[in-house]
Amino acid sequence: MGSFARALEDFFTRNGLALPTDQADKLAAGRRRRRIEAVPGSMRPAVSAFDTSRMRAQDRARRAGTRPRSDHTLETALATMRDLALFLATKQNKDDWALVDVHDIEAFLATLPKARKRRLTVLRQFFRFARAHKLVLVDPTLTLTVKEANGFRGRTLTLDQQRQLFQRWTTDERVHPHEALVGVLALLHGASSAEARMLQVGDIDEVAQTVRLGKRPHPVPLDPASWTVLQRCLAHRVAWRTDNPHVMVTKGTKAGQSPASTAYLSHVLDDCGFPPRMIRSTRLVDLVNTMDPKLVAAAFGMDPQATLIYLADHVDPGRLPGP
Repeated sequence: MGSFARALEDFFTRNGLALPTDQADKLAAGRRRRRIEAVPGSMRPAVSAFDTSRMRAQDRARRAGTRPRSDHTLETALATMRDLALFLATKQNKDDWALVDVHDIEAFLATLPKARKRRLTVLRQFFRFARAHKLVLVDPTLTLTVKEANGFRGRTLTLDQQRQLFQRWTTDERVHPHEALVGVLALLHGASSAEARMLQVGDIDEVAQTVRLGKRPHPVPLDPASWTVLQRCLAHRVAWRTDNPHVMVTKGTKAGQSPASTAYLSHVLDDCGFPPRMIRSTRLVDLVNTMDPKLVAAAFGMDPQATLIYLADHVDPGRLPGP
């Protein structure tokens, strides 16, 4: 579906003249099908049956009014199963799920240590399904553990790097307004890419110079530098001549009402050389280690346990006993 067709769909559905199309469902089905087709032939039926089972569970959850798994979650699980099947076929010389043992799973998880927890969750779900349907006799993931420390182990920016980025986003007119907005919101206000992506014009208070970000309970006051960057992004949006309510409007969303894609946000900071998560983590680590983590959680709308992850193993020199 092109941009003109999406614009027509948004107009007719918004005015109650038509029902939404199933374009998004068709695209999601195509992505799942491509992942399944990449699985070696002898192992493909089990992965296909696993996908069918999860799609039925998603439909039941929607009918029951509970929280169904998102399409992204289902696609990520299929990508993990595809990667495991290819690993077994090429590295372990196994083409049957019944031949998989715990050593194969450990070897697969070792290829991406940082994704161990996420991948192991998917593998446990698959092998529980396989054992219930008599595809395997023993669950090879039964005795595995996550073996992951519950603490922050990511990278953060140095002070010099923070200064360079701040200067880049506030003084360099050649920088794209979307990059400057996402970067400044992450660097100064700890905003995630999702919060920047979902920010709408209606969330901006021109008088108080505040914005509402995500699920934060209170509006976020913007400093003069952040406010200037936001105004530059709004001026860029005006040039599109769009009715899209979001602050960040792209060529693919200017004709509709949807926000910018997650893929676009994942690459918007490529030119600066640092990923959004690293920039945001720098701000959260600084706030949590200089303030009460509970206050940070309340201000950001986060779970108190989530902020404790960023609590570094550090003691202020002033708190140590004297010699």
